[in-house]
Amino acid sequence: MRRVVLTAVLIGLVNVLAGCYSVDSGQSQLVPAATKTVMPARLADAGESDLIEQTLTNRQAYQHGLEALIGQYTKTGNNMKLRWAKDELKALKKMPRYNYVVEAGVAGPKLKASATITEADYMYYDALRLEKKARRWLVINDDDLLRIVLQKYNYLIRKHPTSDKIDDAAFRAAGVFEHFKDYTIALLYYQRAYQWDPDTIHPAKYKAAYILDIKFHRRAEAMELYQQALKQKDLKTGYREFAEKRLMYFTQSGKEEK
Repeated sequence: MRRVVLTAVLIGLVNVLAGCYSVDSGQSQLVPAATKTVMPARLADAGESDLIEQTLTNRQAYQHGLEALIGQYTKTGNNMKLRWAKDELKALKKMPRYNYVVEAGVAGPKLKASATITEADYMYYDALRLEKKARRWLVINDDDLLRIVLQKYNYLIRKHPTSDKIDDAAFRAAGVFEHFKDYTIALLYYQRAYQWDPDTIHPAKYKAAYILDIKFHRRAEAMELYQQALKQKDLKTGYREFAEKRLMYFTQSGKEEK
């Protein structure tokens, strides 16, 4: 008897699951997840920058295509397909879209922050103003506004690579990347700050050392940068004390290992 009841329950469950789709939902028309796509030959041999550019173009074309379909089905009164297109566009807008270009990586370490450029100064202080606005609450930050801030700092670096504000922009951007816990990118931007201006007023070497030490556990690199950071005369007392403490710990640990 128990087996009969269990079988009946299972059959009922299968029937419920089979009938859970809404009418004309388009479930039969979904593209199978296992469908293979073939990359065109010209893209298969392309470099990263070309692939990124193509991806951005495809993103825009995809959205514009769906918007055009919505317009078409609205005009023709095909409500079933109109709902499909709207659902797909809604899902597309929720999908994460990454900016694959890391400006400090593209710019390289050899830029020199040397020229006074009025437009670059304005761009920097405008970005700094927005950053302060995004961080005005002690605990809660406006993440979307901070992403706009990153775009502004990066645009300054790209448009005015000789400006004496590029090290400032790199340092400030690094702090935003830290907020998002993108430590690999933050480290790169801190490095660029002191590479582009060896005499930068910002504690970029200390910040880079801290990430190497605490986040990545790359002790040897961290030790070297802590030592260099301690040579900066105006290094904050708290930073100086922490760097000295870590160097002492590294030294003692090294002796114990021997």
